[in-house]
Amino acid sequence: MFGGLYLPRRYAVVGPLVAMFVSDIFLGFYHPVTMASVYLGFIIMTGIGLAVRQDKKITTVLGGTILGSVIFFLITNLSVWIFGGMYAQNLSGLVQCYYMAIPFFKNTLAGDLTYVTILVGGYELATHTANQYRLSHQ
Repeated sequence: MFGGLYLPRRYAVVGPLVAMFVSDIFLGFYHPVTMASVYLGFIIMTGIGLAVRQDKKITTVLGGTILGSVIFFLITNLSVWIFGGMYAQNLSGLVQCYYMAIPFFKNTLAGDLTYVTILVGGYELATHTANQYRLSHQ
């Protein structure tokens, strides 16, 4: 979300993906399709950030963060259901997959909201403070 909100358009998607890839080098790679779904979730979150950039306010950033978390949950768990081999390949298995992932979703949403608050709030506060300083010292 932060990349979409603040980075130049050409770096908004690439920057977060490079950071993810570097962290995956150290933390380890996993099932390629599931990994691709995680990266796709990040790309979509960046796209939401780019869209929110046009009307950036607390409600749109909050709504975009929640929307991104939900989309990430849906995409990654669909990938786990299709390619993970843990659940039956029917509607019951899909429902079970999403149900079992709810605790992870709670943590994802809490983390997304926390980090967006810290990063976006911190950036906005720093920008506002710098602008006030500049205006008072002209």
